[in-house]
Amino acid sequence: MTTNLSLSHVIGIDMGGTNTSFGIVDARGEILKRGAIKTTKHESIDSYIDELYAGLEPLIKEVGGIEKIKGIGMGAPNANYYTGNIEFAPNLPWQGVIPIANLLAAKFKIPTAVTNDANAAAVGEMTYGAARGMKDFIMITLGTGVGSGIVANGQLIYGYDGFAGELGHTTIVRNNGRLCGCGKYGCLETYASATGVARTAREILETRNDDSSLRSVTLDNITSKDVFDAAIAGDIIAKEIFEYTGKMLGEAFADFVAFSAPEAIILFGGLTKSGNLILNPIREHMEKNLLKIWKGKIKILFSSLSEADSAVLGASALGWEAK
Repeated sequence: MTTNLSLSHVIGIDMGGTNTSFGIVDARGEILKRGAIKTTKHESIDSYIDELYAGLEPLIKEVGGIEKIKGIGMGAPNANYYTGNIEFAPNLPWQGVIPIANLLAAKFKIPTAVTNDANAAAVGEMTYGAARGMKDFIMITLGTGVGSGIVANGQLIYGYDGFAGELGHTTIVRNNGRLCGCGKYGCLETYASATGVARTAREILETRNDDSSLRSVTLDNITSKDVFDAAIAGDIIAKEIFEYTGKMLGEAFADFVAFSAPEAIILFGGLTKSGNLILNPIREHMEKNLLKIWKGKIKILFSSLSEADSAVLGASALGWEAK
């Protein structure tokens, strides 16, 4: 890490499918300044970067100006660490290949590096959170989609082309699976993300006649929070939805364990706010499907960092290395 006091801060940016959080981070890993914008409101990447710049500019001035900033690190969906591009991200409003690192570097006039948003969260968790001291773990982000960062032998796995770890797009339902934004059918994220929970709710309400408080919500407007609120209030259908979602995740996790034998699977993102509603069925169905050699060994943990901090801190770590 740099010891040059004139370059004593970095910018960490977490671009999610719905919101973007950002912060200015010092050499001790403390987020000094924070902000956020909506990702989805921007029809063009240029307007997105303009608003991001407008949000960060006053924060940069407050810490002493751009001459204090070593670099920018960003975590973003389908971001490729090797190329600096966002490539065909299904949950973003912009299509195709976006040279996000070059665009940010040109706008801010400082070096920029990018990685997958879940990879950034994994780095943040390994450095500051529940994965401190671990050399083998899998980070699963349960938000608009399902992201993942895989750490093995203390190293983040990027793979040959920079895209290793797209566990949200492993096929969990092989026949008659749901259409995913990536173009495939049956991807894990179509069942286990916040949007997947809402899809499950709509399917059940459309095909069954059971009483449920969820019927008071317009079908197209149901969200995972609606399902959570109903489940907490004792709604049987809502509880069933979480049981089904946890079953899908647990079965998938048993497969993930088989190829990297992690010490833990760490869950991060909005869906983790449902606590044991999601955790208990995940653990049950993972254990049920593990090989005997791993039964009772694999921890499932919630992130110990706040939802924004993990990804922002992880992304900021890239800023120190950006060239």
